Amino acid sequence: MPVARREALALLGSLALLPARAAPLQSSATAAAFGFEEADGRRLNLADLAGKPVLVVNTATACGYAPQFSGLQQLWTRFGPRGLTVIAVPSGDFGHQEPLDGEAIAEAARKTHGVTFPVVMKTAVTGPNAHPFYRWAAAEKPAETPRWNFHKYLVGRDGHLAASFATPVEPTDSRVIAAIVRELDAA
Repeated sequence: MPVARREALALLGSLALLPARAAPLQSSATAAAFGFEEADGRRLNLADLAGKPVLVVNTATACGYAPQFSGLQQLWTRFGPRGLTVIAVPSGDFGHQEPLDGEAIAEAARKTHGVTFPVVMKTAVTGPNAHPFYRWAAAEKPAETPRWNFHKYLVGRDGHLAASFATPVEPTDSRVIAAIVRELDAA
């Protein structure tokens, strides 16, 4: 066996001994694999919403885009009875614009914007500590990750991301509504 080949095989063998890095999420994974903690200690499992569209939005109560809570509530009121779930995921990742914690976040969203849809615990949505849902979403749509608060991910009936909408796109924008209706009408 030539020396170069022997060295290459030895190198490959030694790589097998290195600690394994976290494997990237498989494309066969769906949103049903994830869930979020609620302020009351319960877990909101996306598996319980399988087969229905879910709009997941990273939010912040002190953000200039916080008025979008009202538009999200309009979507929840209009499409919730048809099967849409809206989930607010508070995060301090962008400008630390979520100063509150726990139930205080949901209470502020209720009092200020009339929110009745689920508001989960504050969590990271970017970086190495991002919630597993957000790491999965980044793998599904790498060019469409949150760059600020109020980024919207629409999980389709099949459990994969059907659409993604950047912060400036209002929840009541015709593109958001069309995507939701498409998922609600999908057989």
